[in-house]
Amino acid sequence: MKKTQACIRLSAADRATLDGLVSGRNTPQKVVWRSRIVLLLADRLGVMAVARSVGMSKVTVSRWQERYLAKGIPGLRRDGTRPGRKPPLTGEAIKQVVDKTLHEKPAAGTHWTSRKMAAACGLSYTSVQRIWKAHELKPHLVKTFKLSNDMQFAEKVRDIVGLYLDPPDKAMVFSVDEKSQIQALDRTQPGLPLKKGRCGTMTHDYKRYGTTTLFAALEVATGKVIGQCMSRHRHQEWLKFLRRIDRETPKHLAVHLIADNYATHKHAKVQAWLKRHPRFHMHFTPTSASWINQVERFFGLITEERIRRGVFKSVAELEAAIEQYLETHNADPRPFVWTASAITILEKVSRGRQTLESVH
Repeated sequence: MKKTQACIRLSAADRATLDGLVSGRNTPQKVVWRSRIVLLLADRLGVMAVARSVGMSKVTVSRWQERYLAKGIPGLRRDGTRPGRKPPLTGEAIKQVVDKTLHEKPAAGTHWTSRKMAAACGLSYTSVQRIWKAHELKPHLVKTFKLSNDMQFAEKVRDIVGLYLDPPDKAMVFSVDEKSQIQALDRTQPGLPLKKGRCGTMTHDYKRYGTTTLFAALEVATGKVIGQCMSRHRHQEWLKFLRRIDRETPKHLAVHLIADNYATHKHAKVQAWLKRHPRFHMHFTPTSASWINQVERFFGLITEERIRRGVFKSVAELEAAIEQYLETHNADPRPFVWTASAITILEKVSRGRQTLESVH
């Protein structure tokens, strides 16, 4: 059965009041369009015509027509009753979520998710998320770390940081290492190019065509890199790279090399070569402390900017790409600026050891 539309007849006083509400500068906009609905209906416009005029739906027009007929102009000024806001979380509920997050683990799991915690505490997952955000808890994240157990850790840190912050006169300081097992990978299918609204794509599977090793010596003062690709990284290749550094550095300057504790760097034949070249001085990083070797940051850059997304159909093609990257980098080199003092590093490591001891 079709609902009969009620007719609105305005008194002169109501019309004047409604006109004043529509034209009033301080009238809330929701009251303005409600008043316009009543005025247009009183002028015998149909519901659909009124809806188009005020930009509302037919249902909304009918609702406020009925409200006016039932309560008059005061009914236009007030919204209908709405459910009250949910009561805030109790302190006990918040404490339960925080304590479980910090001191317990879910059954058959390594960490909490918001839904698992919500089920365990009888809350909504959005409430759990708000509690975690307020207390800066992020159980879905984990950071890795490694504290060096090198007995000479402090001495080595002071030595290397000293080279970074206060290098010796008439000397060149290089941070050296090998980036081994760089794979020449070709994708099994072509990816889609980058376009507006969509990132580029590449297949997750690939074809392997072999590997190469990049020997690199980062000059700390300038950021320039001496680099060379070789098929292996034995002491023979390391000696070959040392000879290249010897050729490409001024003979009257001392050369200080910062390297890790890889056995190749300490081979007997390497030691013999270093004795025959007294201008070369080796400085070894503490064990499990590769972060102190600046060339590792360069390896991160070349991986991110040239290797990881590269497509290489042969090792030769990979090595050509690395050589091109080195040439471009050395055309406008920029050094990494080391800012942490040895004291700051040692204090931070000491705090880490104390934390580990307190946990265990």
